Amino acid sequence: MASLVCTLQDHQDDVNWCAFSTKLLATCSGDKTIRIYNTSDFSELPFSPLSGHGYSVHCCCFSACGQFLASCSTDATTMVWSMTTGDIEAVLEHPGRSPVRICAISPDSVHLVSGASDGTLALWDFPSKQLRRTTAVSDTTMVACSFSPCSQMFVSGSTYGDLRLWDLNVNQLHAEKNAHDLGVSSCAFAPSILSGGQVVQFRVASCGQDCLLKIWPLHVIVILFPLAACKMQLLHILSDQSAPVLCCAYSSDGQLLVSGSVDKSVTIYDETNGDVFLPCRYVTACACSATSPLIATGSMDKSVNIWRLENGCGGKSLPRKASAGRSKLLVADWSEEDVSEWLVEEGLQGLVDKFRTNNIDGTELLSLTKETLASELHIESVGLRSKVLRKVEELKSDSVCSGVPDEFTCPITRELMREPVIAADGYSYEREAIESWIHTKNRTSPMTNLPLLTTLLTPNHTLKMAIGRWRTSH
Repeated sequence: MASLVCTLQDHQDDVNWCAFSTKLLATCSGDKTIRIYNTSDFSELPFSPLSGHGYSVHCCCFSACGQFLASCSTDATTMVWSMTTGDIEAVLEHPGRSPVRICAISPDSVHLVSGASDGTLALWDFPSKQLRRTTAVSDTTMVACSFSPCSQMFVSGSTYGDLRLWDLNVNQLHAEKNAHDLGVSSCAFAPSILSGGQVVQFRVASCGQDCLLKIWPLHVIVILFPLAACKMQLLHILSDQSAPVLCCAYSSDGQLLVSGSVDKSVTIYDETNGDVFLPCRYVTACACSATSPLIATGSMDKSVNIWRLENGCGGKSLPRKASAGRSKLLVADWSEEDVSEWLVEEGLQGLVDKFRTNNIDGTELLSLTKETLASELHIESVGLRSKVLRKVEELKSDSVCSGVPDEFTCPITRELMREPVIAADGYSYEREAIESWIHTKNRTSPMTNLPLLTTLLTPNHTLKMAIGRWRTSH
């Protein structure tokens, strides 16, 4: 369970953001100030509050060592403060002088990104405080941003509802359109990195005005990065909160995910059983301490609550997929009955008869498209077709993390290979995937990005037999 440690009531307007360093807590507000507290006893530091912004302060964040704090405001500036003296170290004027809604410092403290109401993003060299790159997304406001734990990418969210992934040259690597209906409120990279050979997996959480919290696995082919070698898929949709979800944050170990909502609740999710529900006022901000089991939540009632997670405290468990028997099979090996069971578990029991009539097994399930759902299965509801495809994408994403040896998966599809072939670059691929790649990518190698000397593909019988043995034993 969680217990309330204390309530900080120093701000004179809505609390917009909370941030922890190893020793400090920073909060910012519509009252134009940032307040700094010592996390040992939550006493306010002598130089607090920090006053310098001319309008509401929307966001604040610490550098990795906690030596500096960045804050951004409607006054079109991002300010950098010394946490030793409370003095202003730099004032970064946003290009175009548009109100700055979000700022984030990379984990290595080399870069700072700021996003504004005119849809622009500015990437700054943090040590020198010099502007490096800018870009813009038209007809939207940037309201969310988070750096990857490796500091080589960042994700942005906007009121348009999209999530976009960028490299450090502000090249767009991926765009997830309509990630949240009515707009994104917040997004956060999980601090952990899962490495599987040539593919590195991250996780991104996002929340929005659609009252949902979503979790997205992000797969990056390292050898191709940053040449658009990124794949982002929806894994979980968490709908426990009944009003717009305004903030989300991961714990320092990535095991807990916290979200705050206008429904006056803070919900904590983890991979174990349990339930933590913290009653609050309209929650606008949340943050997790990196050094202690503390959570800070900010509210429209001008207060900040500090919560302590007790030993053994779990959270709402994330959705579990597949029955015990079916989970031992690859989705492509599911029978028609397995597919029917899956439909019932996902709340799609009304489609069981349609799927059985059309003999949809696991292989057919994975190949479904909007067109086949409409023309062949005669599912007229656009929303229902979208829901089916979303659930199928979750299945595909789960299969990436199912323990399949990396050498048995196709570097293009990240799925277990059935007809592995060796291409001219020496790598093995699923035949259909590499043939499609060669046809659309002008005969370049997916792994090296260099031209293929020939398009000849040689069956890899040894690998196919090894995959067969692995499938039999699993």
